[in-house]
Amino acid sequence: MYSINDLKTGTTFEYDNIPFVVLDYQHSKMGRGGAVLRTKLKNLLTNAVIQRTFQGSDKFTEVRIERKKVQYLYRDNDRYFFMNQDDYNQFDLSAEDLGATINFLKDGEIAQFQYYKGQPINIDLPVKLVFEVTEAGEGIKGDTVSAATKPVTIESGLSVNVPMFIKQGDKIRIDTRTGEYVERA
Repeated sequence: MYSINDLKTGTTFEYDNIPFVVLDYQHSKMGRGGAVLRTKLKNLLTNAVIQRTFQGSDKFTEVRIERKKVQYLYRDNDRYFFMNQDDYNQFDLSAEDLGATINFLKDGEIAQFQYYKGQPINIDLPVKLVFEVTEAGEGIKGDTVSAATKPVTIESGLSVNVPMFIKQGDKIRIDTRTGEYVERA
């Protein structure tokens, strides 16, 4: 069991039978009153971020989140199919379950999944991934007042703003947290 003193950034715990991870926290103690903990929590099932305040006497159950390597196989309508690398079992998740991570999935790519009570709940992508540029328009000549960029489409279908020198067929590194161009690969 966790107390409010154990809840730090990155700690996973169960609250109302739902797994949460602490994104941010702040301890407060005022006068004679008991200590309180203001937190920003991320629901691991829905990815919703909420804010909660806990009292000093509150207790929380520890959650075990397993991580397993999976391979992304293919997409069929709005279902995304994966294969567990340990036992070769296949499973699928909807686009809604995966959220913005669908913009960074490539066929055959190995990723790490988070499992809660034996069910896959979330995908852990590397911070930076390499993609090939499939479509690159021409930049507007003379548009160099600020850092000149142009939109390109990468192999996953995501549109990204990149510097003017990037051409179709180039490989670029993308930050999966923000979806922004990092560098040429």
